[in-house]
Amino acid sequence: MTLKERANEPAAVLVTGGAGYIGSHAVLALKDTGRKVAVIDNLVTGFRFAVPDDVPFFEGDIADAELVTQIIAEQNIGAIMHFAGSVVVPESVENPLKYYDNNTGRTRALLAAAIAAGVPHFIFSSTAATYGVPDVSPVTEDTPQQPINPYGWSKLFTERMLADAAAVYPVNYCALRYFNVAGADPQGRTGQSTAGATHLIKVAVESALGKRDSVAVFGTDYDTPDGTGVRDYIHVSDLAAAHVHALDALETQPDRSLTMNCGYGRGFSVLEVLDAVDRITNAPIKREMQPRRAGDPGALVSDPSLIRRTLPWQPRYDNLDTIVGHALQWERQLGERAD
Repeated sequence: MTLKERANEPAAVLVTGGAGYIGSHAVLALKDTGRKVAVIDNLVTGFRFAVPDDVPFFEGDIADAELVTQIIAEQNIGAIMHFAGSVVVPESVENPLKYYDNNTGRTRALLAAAIAAGVPHFIFSSTAATYGVPDVSPVTEDTPQQPINPYGWSKLFTERMLADAAAVYPVNYCALRYFNVAGADPQGRTGQSTAGATHLIKVAVESALGKRDSVAVFGTDYDTPDGTGVRDYIHVSDLAAAHVHALDALETQPDRSLTMNCGYGRGFSVLEVLDAVDRITNAPIKREMQPRRAGDPGALVSDPSLIRRTLPWQPRYDNLDTIVGHALQWERQLGERAD
């Protein structure tokens, strides 16, 4: 394609980590709204089957500036949605340099290549872990950020890097701080496929299908209604839709950057989640009561007021049973795929 032809083509979105859990849902959300998409993923934790056949796929590292520059030029990239990274909190404590490399250092390389190539918009997958153990709940974007593990710090450092870059380079960004992401594509096109995942709902549906013997409940003496930890669970497809709206906002107002919580503003306890799985499967899960894990807050719930004021985002799956049902449907599909 010539430069003139490329200039007349609609810009595409490069999704890093697009073969992973959240990234693959973002690819579908972009496609469903008519956006052109390309994916880069090193397939360390992602799955090639999660990327639709008609989406250009590049197996490689986001820190490979030559490859990223080539993709930006060939695919006419006008925005980057950045999901590639490491996400297991206990592992970040055991191997902090891996997290500072994958989540911060490689993002710096990706951002530098994007800015050098003239990509004007950047959406970043951040996390509520940047808040650490907040003194208040629900949590607003102004709640002090005091991470308690390298995972949270690696994401917070990247938020700071994006803010500093946007102050001097022709790029705007949106950092979305996720709360607890769960569920799967309602049409069964993708879902959480990682073996050994630590997300509660993923673990619970695996247990319900006999893939695990039991579910550990860490802490039963929190200051919550039933003593177990309370979290704000957001359906992954609603989260993906928020990214598409965020991109629209960046394109509409190129001089503005955004940082927003992504949650529903309502929490469920560990036992309430397990009860929902029991209710849907009609088969009680074995529960192993264990002591609290160090650093786990009793409750971590978002205040989503800002994202609701800023974006025309209307969650479609704000229901615990719906989230669990979609996760269970995907887990069954994975079992059929393995067979």
